[in-house]
Amino acid sequence: MAENTTDEGIGTLISRLVEDAKAFAFAEIAVYRARLLKAVADYRAAAILGVVALILAHAAVIALLVGIILSIAQALGPIWATVITVGGTLLLAGVLVWIAVSIVSAKGKAR
Repeated sequence: MAENTTDEGIGTLISRLVEDAKAFAFAEIAVYRARLLKAVADYRAAAILGVVALILAHAAVIALLVGIILSIAQALGPIWATVITVGGTLLLAGVLVWIAVSIVSAKGKAR
């Protein structure tokens, strides 16, 4: 029979196994954390540019609406121009929300 050259008992071996498992779990967490931080760093510039683009698009829509109000105001006056522009914008927003809700409800019924 082979002799045990070390004096470690089963308790020592199990505690070493537990410590190794903990070290392995922490190492895996560190790997996933590093991957996540790299992905965040890779997409950070794209996200910032996307937000800036949305802000500029929002400003362009506001400028368009102001231009529509000013154009209509020459014929109908500023109050009616504002009422017509806001009403048309709210109507368009309502139609878009209705379409979005119908798409979501159709997808929900398909499941």
